Amino acid sequence: MHSTFKHPFKWARFLLIPIIVLSLTHCTEETAPVEKKTTIQPVEQLQEQPKLITTVSSPCKKKSPIKSRIEIDISEQKLFLHCTYKQGEEEEIKTFPVSTSKFGIGSTANTNKTPLGLHRIENKIGDNAPYGMIFKARKSTGRIAKINGEGDHDYVTTRIMWLKGLEQGKNAGSGIDSYKRYIYIHGTADENKIGKPASHGCIRMYNSDVIDLFNKVSEGTEVYITR
Repeated sequence: MHSTFKHPFKWARFLLIPIIVLSLTHCTEETAPVEKKTTIQPVEQLQEQPKLITTVSSPCKKKSPIKSRIEIDISEQKLFLHCTYKQGEEEEIKTFPVSTSKFGIGSTANTNKTPLGLHRIENKIGDNAPYGMIFKARKSTGRIAKINGEGDHDYVTTRIMWLKGLEQGKNAGSGIDSYKRYIYIHGTADENKIGKPASHGCIRMYNSDVIDLFNKVSEGTEVYITR
């Protein structure tokens, strides 16, 4: 079982109903982001909303849930996608293995560490790109990665979900800003390293999994990263 979260989303994973679960890299870039002007709200006043959880054989299988949210547990190297398909119906949870930073946990710029706390998906990039497409500065290069090839190229492949920190002084603000650090959820050429810390700060996923996730979340989806 993954570790307890100090966040309002944590409790849903500890309800007494059984849950069947199936299963980013500081991506160094040269191009500065075109950042939306957004007022960052404090998260201390977030209030818990009752959720229902269902046990299904293939959770989050359908596209376009009416609501989704993501939890990433660094200690377990897992991503939990929560899907709701109809108002008042049970929430489904699907689990994906991931790879976070091999340099550890942290928000400071130029450390290549994975940040903690509440984020949202600010930009989705790569819709309909071919499986294994290599992106550079969030642009398709036209080259397809060799999966599990020799070397550690830190390729960003297939899909990108660019995260924006929502906690001022923790993952947002000068010197610690997740968005300006280019923290993504993305596909990787190093699929043989999924399940253990190996990235340069981002959250890496299997290419097939990142396509699945990409299709079930929207820009604005909340992502909570815990140790």
